[in-house]
Amino acid sequence: QVQLVESGGGLVQAGGSLRLSCAVSGGTFSMYVMGWFRQAPGKERELVAGINWNGGGTSYADSVKGRSTISRDNAKNTVYLQMNNVKPEDTAVYYCAAGERGNPFWSHSTYRYWGQGTQVTVSS
Repeated sequence: QVQLVESGGGLVQAGGSLRLSCAVSGGTFSMYVMGWFRQAPGKERELVAGINWNGGGTSYADSVKGRSTISRDNAKNTVYLQMNNVKPEDTAVYYCAAGERGNPFWSHSTYRYWGQGTQVTVSS
C-alpha cells in the first residue's frame, strides 16, 4: 500500500516562502506521477501542481503559476512544493497525491493515493 506523508506546513507571513515535502513509501516512486492539492474551508479541492514520473513535465494552477515550483527526487522518494510570495488566499490544507505513471499528471482524476495533509496558514 502506498503511503504519503507531508511535512513543512505551518504559519508564514504574506510575501514569505515555504517548502512542502512529501515522502512516499510502499511503492516504486518512479512509477507514479505526483501532485499537490489544496483545500480551503468551504472550497473544493484544487490541483495546485503536478509532475510526471521523472520531473520532465510539470503543470500549475493559474493561482500559483509563476511563484511555485514542484520538483521530485526519485532517489529520496520525495516530492516538493516550493511556494514564494505567498498570499493569505494560499491558506489551506495541502495534500500530496500519487497516480499511476502514464496518466495525465494535470488531471484531478489521475490521483488515487493521498496523504493526510498539512495545514498552511498565511498571515497578512
